[in-house]
Amino acid sequence: MRLLERLSDADRSLCIRAAHRTPPGAGKVLSAVEEAAESTKLWCGAAAAMAWLGGWRGRRAAAGGLAALTVAQLVSNGLCKQLADRPRPPKEWFPHDEADDRPGSSSFPSGHTAAAVAFTAAVTPAWPAAGAACALPAAMVAFERVQSGAHYPSDVVTGAAIGLAAAWLTRRAPRLLLCRRLA
Repeated sequence: MRLLERLSDADRSLCIRAAHRTPPGAGKVLSAVEEAAESTKLWCGAAAAMAWLGGWRGRRAAAGGLAALTVAQLVSNGLCKQLADRPRPPKEWFPHDEADDRPGSSSFPSGHTAAAVAFTAAVTPAWPAAGAACALPAAMVAFERVQSGAHYPSDVVTGAAIGLAAAWLTRRAPRLLLCRRLA
């Protein structure tokens, strides 16, 4: 029980710090990136650009990124949010009006972060330069979710873990299935 209290205290402290220490101009940039990532628009656009401009490497990276993103979304939004009914952070922790514009779904885990991390982590092995280019907006989306009041930091960390697991699974699933078939 003590661990949960510490986690709750850390979540509260980090939420308040992120909200109060982010300059308004930076908050607007973060919001713009998050808006682009809403409904996976940013990642689908990145996948289209990779497939169009990157030849076979780009198509492979795009396919892997979209597959991982899909798995991450199914796990985070389709499963975890249905099982965990965690309320969003209290609005009074945030000195801006972004906390008024939050979804009514469970806070746990961050689906935006899961999708961003899954896409980026899956793209990186196939095309490291494209993965590096995706890393900054993915990090910005994760931070924005806390700064805006949409999520607790633990929601974002869990979303990132789901994204990494989805990227790992989609990268290894064909080999695992092939090995199982040959056995």
